[in-house]
Amino acid sequence: MSAASQLPVFLQSLLIGLSIAAPVGPIGLLTIQRTLAQGPRAGLATGLGAALADAVYGAVGAFGASALIAMLTGLRAWLVVGGGAVMLWLAWQIWRSPPPQRAAAVPDGRTLGRHFAGTFVLTLSNPATILSFIAIFGALAGRIEGAAPAPMVAGVLLGSAMWWLLLTSVVGRLRHRFDARWHRRINRASALLLAGLALLSLLSLPGPEA
Repeated sequence: MSAASQLPVFLQSLLIGLSIAAPVGPIGLLTIQRTLAQGPRAGLATGLGAALADAVYGAVGAFGASALIAMLTGLRAWLVVGGGAVMLWLAWQIWRSPPPQRAAAVPDGRTLGRHFAGTFVLTLSNPATILSFIAIFGALAGRIEGAAPAPMVAGVLLGSAMWWLLLTSVVGRLRHRFDARWHRRINRASALLLAGLALLSLLSLPGPEA
């Protein structure tokens, strides 16, 4: 198919990436907290790690990798436990972190890389993400004859990245309006919400068979 005929697929996939990234969840909380504490670069690195993971799962859904899908579905319990443990650890780190200094140093490349890699792995540990992409991309490919996977994956990546860029830009403009007391309150609230989401995901696991 021509590039022009693939444009609707790309645009619909872009909206899919945007809509999946936008709801406030663990990654959104981490992105907001790190933007407030360390600046927009730290927040954007956090969000882009999730965007890449969305694109990976989008590729699995678009290319229909049935063997990988079955494997990830079988590992759902381990993925939920691992992701929940990481979120609880992050919640504890955020709870203990001191309010940022006004003249705090800009995060270096190694710190940004850790933020990126951490949220990439954390997003991959959520099996609900891949199931969502499988359902959405299956319906999209069925409606558009000859839809190619590449525009789908590119659209998801760009849509998700656009959301994180917008979020960190807005939050970054507001971060200097908060004093140390408000930063501490935001850290504590973020930690409690993150821990709550982790516990909810762990409680969603089915119990042992009788």
